[in-house]
Amino acid sequence: MTVNAEERTKLDNELSNRFIDLDPDGYFIIYLDREQGLICAKHYTNTINDKGLATDPETGEVLACKGSLERTHTTVYTGRTAKELGIEITEKADPCPISKLDHALYLGREFMKAEIALLSGTEYIQD
Repeated sequence: MTVNAEERTKLDNELSNRFIDLDPDGYFIIYLDREQGLICAKHYTNTINDKGLATDPETGEVLACKGSLERTHTTVYTGRTAKELGIEITEKADPCPISKLDHALYLGREFMKAEIALLSGTEYIQD
């Protein structure tokens, strides 16, 4: 069965809107450092409350998905490729800051999108 580009986009958009449990080990903000030729991922800690929402471990406040959020990251991971960045996080970081397989899958896909944007000179927007 062949799937065209429009169908692929529709499928990915639907899958992006599915419910997943948040990772209690934290979240990442991914961005590009074009001057250095790097894919970067800032890691932030969080806790998950009894409603399944991510909260600031220091204040207990729910973390909003959109808008401005003033928090300090714990670590910045970098890589020249998606694979190098993934290895930095999953194999070299001790402890690994990812505890959910679906989170790891998401990050791998995002790192690949970021690498493509870095190589092509296009804008990277984290999903």
